[in-house]
Amino acid sequence: MEYPLLALLSFRPLSGYDLRKFVETEGQFLRSRLHHSHIYRLLGRMVANGWVTFEIDPREGKPDAKVYRLTEVGREALMAWVRSPYQPPSRFQDPDFLTRFAFAAPLDRQAAIDLIRTELDYRHAQIARNRHRDRTLAFIDPMPGLDRELAVEISEAMHLFGASSMDRWVAWLEEMLRRLENWQPRERHGAQGEETAT
Repeated sequence: MEYPLLALLSFRPLSGYDLRKFVETEGQFLRSRLHHSHIYRLLGRMVANGWVTFEIDPREGKPDAKVYRLTEVGREALMAWVRSPYQPPSRFQDPDFLTRFAFAAPLDRQAAIDLIRTELDYRHAQIARNRHRDRTLAFIDPMPGLDRELAVEISEAMHLFGASSMDRWVAWLEEMLRRLENWQPRERHGAQGEETAT
């Protein structure tokens, strides 16, 4: 989880509260729920590793906030993660892929392209191996009360759902690959990230 936090800090300096808010909202779709105390422990470890530094932001009437910022060492660690090899798991739509893709694309477009190609190659091979496999259920001395007809029905429904979900995933990956390969920025951005005319 350190790397997604580093990636967020690549956009702008953030307080621990800001990072926690992201993890509880947008971040919930990238990773399973993370307790806020874990985020602060990670930030402490990242400071100790020299990946981030912080400044105290005094807040009137509220506790002072630590505002974290990437160091050069942190930028190097982040880019090493973005460019590191990816090994797809058997289950598609893996959180590691989605997290990596979400942050790799704006940091290193080629790394994101390589990531998608790796995932696509794996999923195409997985479909070729499994789409038309023998799915016959064998019933040998089944437990009394087992509804064999329903077992077959459910098994087939799950296969069809999985196949259609995989097809949608592959179609989305192919669309993202096309977008990345053909990406041309429409506007330039000023120093603070605001859009400016070209």
